[in-house]
Amino acid sequence: MTTAKGAPKVKNPEYDFKWCPGCGDFGVRRAVEVALRERSIRDEAPMTETVIVAGIGCSGNLLHLFEGEQPFGIHGVHGRTLPQALGIKMVRPELNVLIVAGDGDFLSIGGEHIVPQAQRNLDICAVIMDNGVYGLTKGQSSPTSELGMKTSSTPYGKIEGSVNPLDLYLTSGVSFIASGFSGKPKELAKLIVQGMDHKGFAIVHIQSPCTEYNDTFELLKGNPKTGIKGALWYLPEDHDPSDRDAAYQAIHHPGIPVGLVYQDPDSVPMQQRQDELKERAKSPTVDELMDNFSV
Repeated sequence: MTTAKGAPKVKNPEYDFKWCPGCGDFGVRRAVEVALRERSIRDEAPMTETVIVAGIGCSGNLLHLFEGEQPFGIHGVHGRTLPQALGIKMVRPELNVLIVAGDGDFLSIGGEHIVPQAQRNLDICAVIMDNGVYGLTKGQSSPTSELGMKTSSTPYGKIEGSVNPLDLYLTSGVSFIASGFSGKPKELAKLIVQGMDHKGFAIVHIQSPCTEYNDTFELLKGNPKTGIKGALWYLPEDHDPSDRDAAYQAIHHPGIPVGLVYQDPDSVPMQQRQDELKERAKSPTVDELMDNFSV
């Protein structure tokens, strides 16, 4: 993108946000752009009806590297994307709220917020980029780093086990769970659209390798020449995402499933629950309030 004089056009001259060459997050950014554009065209909704809430880390820079028509965006504090999204939906429930965060941001300090929002069924879509490390701060171990993994913060091996995010989401009560891969942005965009369309708490968890500190592209995709099978496998066409038991089996099958893992067919979002409560609640009259003070 250039100006009339041919000079580079800078969106934000105060900051210089970059990703490493080959970073999986480029594919995620492309998928988010495609998904938001498709939704905007389909629903004839302006892009400004979407708010992207970004966490801290490489994933959070997606907000500043977004191309095309710009949605609103908030680059908040570490691990607090869900509370911020809750605040937005409480005040402006009609807005489309999309979270972009990483495994370190969302599952470590942010992990305490997953269960409450899942139980409320907050009507947002969270796009989580999982590279198995803290990439922006030089490759420390994250919740999804493997047991025994040597990193800058665990030079002799990680002593904690690895979190299974999909299992965590299902157990917590998340009503829409999808699993994707950054190397397939077109497929990923479809999952993100489905997540935004879902009425309730949707999470699209994405394997997005870090080329600098944890390059897992070959381990995920496989390489017949070196005998690597590849961890990713596609859910079969007969997989029923409304079947929680089938979702559980898919999550615990060896490897990493790709596709729509689970969607609660009876999902009732938080805002609808609130509206129903308001209809049942009886507001006291002025006389009743005064009587309470006189007792």
